[in-house]
Amino acid sequence: MSGTLIKMKAMSTILLATGVMAGCSAPNQDTRVADLLSRMTLEEKIGQMTQVTFDVIGKPEADNDGFPIDLAKLDTAILKYHVGSILNTPYNKAQDLETWNKMMTAVQDAAQKSRLKIPVIYGIDAIHGTTYTKGGTLFPQAINLAATFNTELAEKEGAITAVEMKASGMTWNFYPVLDVGRQPLWSRFWETYGEDPYLAGVLGAAYIRGHQGDDYSQPDKAPTCLKHYIGYSMPFNGKDRTPAHFGERLLRDVFLPPFQAGVLAGSPTVMLNSGEVDGMPGHANKHYLNTILRGELGFTGFTVSDWEDIKRLYTRDKVAASPEEAVKMAVMAGVDMSMVPYDFSFYTILLGLVRSGEVPESRIDEAVSRILKVKFDSGLFDNPYPNPDLKARFATAESREANRQAARESIVLAKNENNLLPLKKDTRLLITGPTANLLQVLNGGWTGTWQGDNEALLDQSNHTILEAFQEQSGGKITYAEGTTFQQAVNIGEAVKKAASADAILLCLGEKAYCETPGNLSSLDLDKAQKELAEAMFKTGKPVILLMLQGRPRVITELADQSRAVILGMLPGMEGAGAIADVVYGTYNPDGKLPFTYPKSVNGHSTYDYKPLEVYDGQSPQWLYPFGHGLSYTTFETSALTVDKKEFRQGETVTVSVTVKNTGTVAGKESVLLYLQDEAALVSRPNRQLKAFAKVFLQPGESQTVTLILAPDAFQYTGPDYKPRTDPGTFRVMTGSLAETITLLN
Repeated sequence: MSGTLIKMKAMSTILLATGVMAGCSAPNQDTRVADLLSRMTLEEKIGQMTQVTFDVIGKPEADNDGFPIDLAKLDTAILKYHVGSILNTPYNKAQDLETWNKMMTAVQDAAQKSRLKIPVIYGIDAIHGTTYTKGGTLFPQAINLAATFNTELAEKEGAITAVEMKASGMTWNFYPVLDVGRQPLWSRFWETYGEDPYLAGVLGAAYIRGHQGDDYSQPDKAPTCLKHYIGYSMPFNGKDRTPAHFGERLLRDVFLPPFQAGVLAGSPTVMLNSGEVDGMPGHANKHYLNTILRGELGFTGFTVSDWEDIKRLYTRDKVAASPEEAVKMAVMAGVDMSMVPYDFSFYTILLGLVRSGEVPESRIDEAVSRILKVKFDSGLFDNPYPNPDLKARFATAESREANRQAARESIVLAKNENNLLPLKKDTRLLITGPTANLLQVLNGGWTGTWQGDNEALLDQSNHTILEAFQEQSGGKITYAEGTTFQQAVNIGEAVKKAASADAILLCLGEKAYCETPGNLSSLDLDKAQKELAEAMFKTGKPVILLMLQGRPRVITELADQSRAVILGMLPGMEGAGAIADVVYGTYNPDGKLPFTYPKSVNGHSTYDYKPLEVYDGQSPQWLYPFGHGLSYTTFETSALTVDKKEFRQGETVTVSVTVKNTGTVAGKESVLLYLQDEAALVSRPNRQLKAFAKVFLQPGESQTVTLILAPDAFQYTGPDYKPRTDPGTFRVMTGSLAETITLLN
């Protein structure tokens, strides 16, 4: 992406689809920042660049009397070290709303005792709702939101999360994740919006719009943070925080566009990649952090390190010869705030580096100005305290219904042989498998705890799969666990109970996990689960395979033998009810896969494969393609038209297609519009998603859907790594329909 790319390519396709946020900045904010900066000591400035975790200010858990903060430690952090930001939750557990309000009030009270009364910006990973506030609205994870192909739901999630986070008193959300999920083995695959950069950018921008609104200083809005810039999601060996190896073209064509969309949507902060790309750790990559992020993408906010990653330039990555060199390297590369997180070493080291002249104070002023700007824009200087009025908007019935709808639209019906589904509610159903009676499998990580796997700490008022089906079925349910995730328990009992069942709901998948603890060496499903599946198939009863998982575990042989396959992924706290809605036909499924489901553990191709992958008899292999998802009705697309068969540089092309519900059930259909560049100076993908829309149709109803191909839809990264658009022909495609258009000289 050249230095002129942002001027030439304003991500108009994404912005036409999602709208653009205002800059959130009052006209006098720069003046306020400059004035405050001029009155700060060097120590106060470096404190603003320092972020510590809650442990630094907390009491030991054994001494917690309902108020987890040690006020003396808090004063040390803020009054002695001038800490500008704190993150995380006490004891890695969700706290109730009142405890959060007391804690956040105490934190800001301490800041008000400081000389300049600079408020603390408190960061939290509210990645699918208020993950660390008890009773909060926990939405489907990002991979599920992507399956909805519904920007309105992404925007609603952002708005509701901001309200509940601010009701808790927290002021900064480390979200959205705009990494692109191209490596299905990666343990954070489920935190992405899938494998397509356009889809990720559109949904990320919609989430930001909901979370920040037009002015994130408003009481019910808050700043977001784009993460993890950049290339984190493509580890070569699939393990978290391991090296990525890819070229600059892939960087510019796949990994940068969602971040560009996030910057243009107004997100004022960026968290950095914990790993490395082509040998360069993300926290030392001046080219990525300055030349590209600020010079090309036009980012003006502040960057924050990920967990302990500045220290790790010395301790792990071995690119720095000492802790001092690590701090200097990161700050001079462009890191504005250090998530230290357990001590004040960054503060002490950086203070020494500035005093010795190794780091210029002008660089400190630059970083602190950016941090203060976000604090002013967030309204923290005007009122840093929790707003009691927002408690009435915490976990409302309306929020729960929005969550349920998001879960419903995220469920992908992948197979439905002979229309086995929907089931009648009086069907005698055996439910079995390790994901049948756990809450954690609906949510994954960042749920109550970091790993999300402590069942006792999850909100027991929500339903497991078993409980949701028991509620909706009228008592026609039997249950046998069958296996844990990795060990057979009572497969024989499941076989025995299957004898009196009309059908079997086989619930397989993964336990909750996050980051490195979720690393795998193979996508193959655990042996015990496959043994349970084979036993169920041998009963001769129709099997409905339900997968609850954060990444696509290989299920090809099981899917072939199942009468129906439901990909539930991580649908959130309302997910069990949503799946029951789909199985019993209360809701007509409309989820579409936002990634290509692998057929085997190796040889995986994404949907936008290159021509070389189908040359000499080769063919890409997958179990289910990107965009796959069945319905209980049928849709017909016809009359694909373009407003111009020939167009010139800078012109948009308007595409129309008619969608008709030709079945007997009302439902929603996602229209996915692809573009193929038929000749270019570098090899181009066979197709790329460039626009989408979702429509609701009654039986027999038709609707004309209009989609826009903006000028940047026809661009690609040329041999010189600069954007170019070549004259020639392009194929516009949706479903089985296609039109050829020509870009003139």
